[in-house]
Parts: sequence; structure tokens; C-alpha cells
Amino acid sequence: MSTFVDGAKMVAVGSSRQLGAVVRAARRDRGLSQSALAAAAGVSRAWLARFEGGHPAASLEPVFRVLDTLGLGLAVTERTFTAAEADVLDTLAAEDQR
Repeated sequence: MSTFVDGAKMVAVGSSRQLGAVVRAARRDRGLSQSALAAAAGVSRAWLARFEGGHPAASLEPVFRVLDTLGLGLAVTERTFTAAEADVLDTLAAEDQR
């Protein structure tokens, strides 16, 4: 889901796969190859390919370099949960306490 805040597009991201897809779309929108973006961000093309593919073990520092190179930022917001999601989270938290 995309929204616009103060003229900037915001995309809700809930997984490494979604973040990788956002980066891939931004790279393509800017007409950059993986090799060009990797070189500009100081990461390997192989790392970038794994990141765009949603590899869950990407280190954060290279992620921030890639986002910065594309002119993107990362905002952390409080997530709202449905009643059903809150019930599941409460159940999991209670199980962790045991």
C-alpha cells in the first residue's frame, strides 16, 4: 500500500522481500542497473541481487547505503493491529512467559 505524506510517497513494508521489491522498483524507475547501483552504494552486485530478492540476512549498514544512494529513507512507525492480531500476539507473549 502506498500513501503520500507531504508530497512524498510512502510504502508500507513488512518483510525483507517487500523492502527488496521497493528497492528494485526504485532502481528501475531511476534507470539504474544492479551493477551501477551496487558500485554507487559501495556494495557488491551479488549482495544487491540477494537484497532485492528478499534475502532475510542482509546487514543493515549496506541497506542504508543503498537506500541513501536511491534518495530513499526509512521511517519506523507504530503499527496498529486488528483485534485478531492482538489476540495472537498476546497468546504468543503469554507462552514466552512460561
